Amino acid sequence: MEMSDSFQGWHVVLASGSPRRKELLAQIGIQAEVRPSRIEEVTEETEPDLLVMELSRQKAEDIAAGCGPGSLVIGADTVVAAEGEILGKPGTPEKACGMIKRLAGRTHQVYTGVTVLLCLENGSFHGATFAEKTDVHVYPMTEAEIKEYAESGEPLDKAGGYGIQGKFAAYIKGIDGDYSNVVGLPLGRLCQEIKGLLEEEEND
Repeated sequence: MEMSDSFQGWHVVLASGSPRRKELLAQIGIQAEVRPSRIEEVTEETEPDLLVMELSRQKAEDIAAGCGPGSLVIGADTVVAAEGEILGKPGTPEKACGMIKRLAGRTHQVYTGVTVLLCLENGSFHGATFAEKTDVHVYPMTEAEIKEYAESGEPLDKAGGYGIQGKFAAYIKGIDGDYSNVVGLPLGRLCQEIKGLLEEEEND
């Protein structure tokens, strides 16, 4: 039985334009409609886990407000934290280079916040929000390796300046936690949370 069989009767909407998140859902048999949230991300949270939970909630609620009953909306936000400092998307090779220097030869954390909302009658929601953390260990890298990767174009739109599923895999020493969390969506935890919500809804 595919995981999607558990969601029969619910239309899954992904409140994110990330192709990686869509691919992760497809990997477990969930074909989600992609409807990215366009809201301005504003939060006063500074702790990585609280920040990603808040932003995932904002995204999910933004999209759920326009969905009818029977929709299951998934919002997500991912950040990389090095020694407690959040590293966003570099945008330029120069900034990517600086970020990768901070990660090389060290251990950092990847946090993904996820909000799942079941859209019910009368515009109400029933949902859950959580954050998952994975420790990522990176091999030491030479200046030339850092520069080559930073200029490859791959890091520019990725939190922390790298993609574990891409060329940077050559420098990953290991991880403690959920691999899919580092890619952008902790699949196992997500499915458990959704199953719990659907069971609650059936029992109400």
